[in-house]
This record gives sequence, C-alpha cells and structure tokens, in this order.
Amino acid sequence: MSDVYRAIADPTRRQILDLLAGGAEMTLFEICTRLLAAGTTSSRQAVSQHLMILEESDLVRTARVGRTKIHRMNPEPLREIAARWPLD
Repeated sequence: MSDVYRAIADPTRRQILDLLAGGAEMTLFEICTRLLAAGTTSSRQAVSQHLMILEESDLVRTARVGRTKIHRMNPEPLREIAARWPLD
C-alpha cells in the first residue's frame, strides 16, 4: 500500500489518474497532449516515468495494441485504501 501513497503523492501523477478516471484509455502521446493543454510542462520522458510508477503501484494497467501501449486506470488500490479507513 505504501507504493500507492508514493504514487499519488505527486501532483502530475494525480493529474494522469484524473485523465484516466472513468474508464478512459489513452496512449502516452494522448496523455502528454492533455497534460500540456492543462498547463503541465513535463517532458514526454518525465510522463513516461510517472506512468511507470503508477504501473508499479498497480494504479495504471497497460495493454499493447500493435506497437502502441494503451494506459487505463485500475481503481482497486484506491478502493482498498477507502475500505481500510471508511469515512462513515
């Protein structure tokens, strides 16, 4: 669970998760384009490293379609946190 906390501690990674929330699937190029439009100045390589950390924490899962890597959010680790400390 500590990997999840480390992953969501960074504001750029939270922005990436926001982009992928709700079942969206995006390529690295699409994520970089949306982040740039939102005012984030991270390079393609930096975004790729953020995605790697999100993958390692299982917050993002990927699939290959030909030569393209598709990213999508996996909300389960966040659900586990919510289940551990319910607000009600």
